[in-house]
Amino acid sequence: MAASSLSALRRALIPRLPDDHKGVFGHALIVGGSRGMLGAPLLSTRAALRSGVGLVTLALPRSLQDAAAAAVPEALTLGLPESPTGSIESSALAVIQEALQSRRFTVVAIGPGLSLAPGAQEFVFSLLEGVSLPAVVDADALTALAGAAKRAREIFAGRRSLPCVFTPHAGEMARCLGLHRTAAVLKNRGASAMKLAQDWRGVCLLKGRNSVVSDGRESAINATGGPSLSKGGSGDVLTGLLAGLWAQMIASGRFKGSPMETAFGAAALGAHLHGMAGDLAGRALGAWSTTASDVIDNLPQAFKKLSR
Repeated sequence: MAASSLSALRRALIPRLPDDHKGVFGHALIVGGSRGMLGAPLLSTRAALRSGVGLVTLALPRSLQDAAAAAVPEALTLGLPESPTGSIESSALAVIQEALQSRRFTVVAIGPGLSLAPGAQEFVFSLLEGVSLPAVVDADALTALAGAAKRAREIFAGRRSLPCVFTPHAGEMARCLGLHRTAAVLKNRGASAMKLAQDWRGVCLLKGRNSVVSDGRESAINATGGPSLSKGGSGDVLTGLLAGLWAQMIASGRFKGSPMETAFGAAALGAHLHGMAGDLAGRALGAWSTTASDVIDNLPQAFKKLSR
């Protein structure tokens, strides 16, 4: 495996033209959150807003909608049916399908702060089956899929031209592959990423030092990122950033490639920018004190460095 080349990364970075407007750059839908876990989807939304995507909608339990709208005023919000314990219910699918008709989402990201409640877990499957959008799948959504591997494979086999990007850390990857030990993943990260991509017919971005991106046939190693990213919320930032980048590549029509090539390009670009923003934050603040929000704040400089 070779490191992602700067030329390939820059090809995935959608340029701006004088007459562009927000509609050119797509609409990212972030789905997640539950009582006590509002921070995760907020971080994803803030990162998506920094990605250059035209519009972002955060869909989350209705009881959290007002707080979310105040925290990220640049984003739209969508309140979803929730359980008595404050997690998204599977009936939320109908609300998202209705919103899709008017808001015309480009990419959906699901998982941050979703919770492991049974209704929320079932919602993961219903969304992936019932919404025809490319999807970034992370966090609690990966756990749901790992717990029903046969059903997951059937869903992904049926999505065909709508690939998913999966963003597990090593522990999540072990669960997704049905392994009992994380050490088995760490022993051969490249083979693990390739296997999940093949099994689930998508793109795997295995997080960690030198993140691996694989589409099941070819893989690339990300050269940016370090200990500054070893904080809660860093993965949520990557999820939102990746969704926003991918939406731009699709909506603008300026990235020429198959759906799988586009997904791979978005994952590689997202990993690079996320790692670079973490490196920049770490240099300024130190690896000890850098937070996920600091990574978001350094995304503008990461974009500038890549686009030079």
